[in-house]
Amino acid sequence: MGDQELARELSGRGITDRRVLEAMASLDRQRFVPASERALATSDQPLPIGHGQTISQPYIVGFMSQALQVQPGERILEIGTGSGYQAAVLARMGAEVYSIEIVPELAAQARERLAELGLEGIHLRQGDGTLGWKEAAPFDAMVLTAAPPRVPETLLEQVRVGGRLLAPVGDRDDLQQLILVRRTPEGGAVERLLSVRFVPMTRQAPRLC
Repeated sequence: MGDQELARELSGRGITDRRVLEAMASLDRQRFVPASERALATSDQPLPIGHGQTISQPYIVGFMSQALQVQPGERILEIGTGSGYQAAVLARMGAEVYSIEIVPELAAQARERLAELGLEGIHLRQGDGTLGWKEAAPFDAMVLTAAPPRVPETLLEQVRVGGRLLAPVGDRDDLQQLILVRRTPEGGAVERLLSVRFVPMTRQAPRLC
């Protein structure tokens, strides 16, 4: 059963997109965390999922899903599959999701978990997310769930002009900003949204100047 109570809590904290709330209510967060963490699955906090990675707190997942302004049928690239929870939310919102995870064990677990849930429209790849998914580009939107010091240029180039890229950026976990980049013919227009704390992105690609 999905987490209805959690969705109601988020609706009182500024997550107002009905499709985001319905997507999160339809998913059981317990299915996305290790057995040792399931008692805390409905709490609004990040939880460890192994290999030095975490599942983001529900508020951040809701905030990011809302900020991305997902429309049904859009093609979205996610960098950092992790548990698969963010990909599942986006898929339930009607997006076609391409997701890359660098940790082989997490990629395998997410693939099995999402298959068990019967979620369609999610394409998974194990590999270096900083390289993106060139053969599937351009994407309508992109979301990073780990923090690079700056947005890798290789990723922004895979977003269509007019598309969006959402990412936490910063050299230190106490100085990260969640930014929304709207791709323009000249590059990107940046909007700073929220102070956040994410695990650092592994293996950096070339950066924007």
